[in-house]
Amino acid sequence: MNQNKLVTFAILAFIAFIVVVSLSNSLFLTIQSGEKGILFERFSGGLDKETVYGQGFHIIAPWNTMIVYDVRTKEAFEKMSVLSKNGLTIDVELSYRYSPKMDKIGHLHDQIGKEYLERIIKPEIRSATREVIGKYLPEELYSTKREAIQEEIETRTKESIDKKFLVLDAVLIREVALPTTLKAAIEKKLEEEQLAFQFEFRLNKERKESERKIIEANAKAESNRILNASLTDKILQDKGIEATLELANSPNTKVIIVGSGDNGLPLILGN
Repeated sequence: MNQNKLVTFAILAFIAFIVVVSLSNSLFLTIQSGEKGILFERFSGGLDKETVYGQGFHIIAPWNTMIVYDVRTKEAFEKMSVLSKNGLTIDVELSYRYSPKMDKIGHLHDQIGKEYLERIIKPEIRSATREVIGKYLPEELYSTKREAIQEEIETRTKESIDKKFLVLDAVLIREVALPTTLKAAIEKKLEEEQLAFQFEFRLNKERKESERKIIEANAKAESNRILNASLTDKILQDKGIEATLELANSPNTKVIIVGSGDNGLPLILGN
């Protein structure tokens, strides 16, 4: 009798082991780094949108399903043809970085699903790019306004996808392809503008130098006028006497004849 019970127990244990092994993929789950999980509870209300499971080992009931999302920042590329402000077709290549909001992947899965790149981000990028570039001329996109256009596309797309639980990290305009003749014309125009700028810079520099010289000459003339107006014969004689006294003390001075120079100033004879 005991032997029969032992056999029965062994059979039941073996069956239980088989069941556990067959359900192990459903019972035991490891969420890898860069991933988050949300649980679909089959008999308890469906998708738990508020609870987000982090990386590591998890045990779940076999009738429930853990939905795992890669939440790392990814990069995608987009090539498209758009019309500029003057109706010309421009080929643009963009790259952009995006990711889901980690704490909102339950809502993202419930409303959109894992295909959010194709269903939300790409259409919004395309729409924003067409709308923004349509306000500018080709030469502005090719040169002066490229960064501003890039930032505007990014801002518009961010506002749109933020409501869909998605994050846009950056948008970059990688390449702008214009018709050959238009590209050559723009480059020539830019070159001429640069030459004109350099010429204007040199002209302003020379104009300022000319103004400086005129101011300097006027200052010297005014100084001489004031000096001449203040010099009288008496002052000149006094200055001459002071100079004579200083020269008389010089070892090179030989003869001083007082009162024999012009205007009665001393006359100095030396080596």
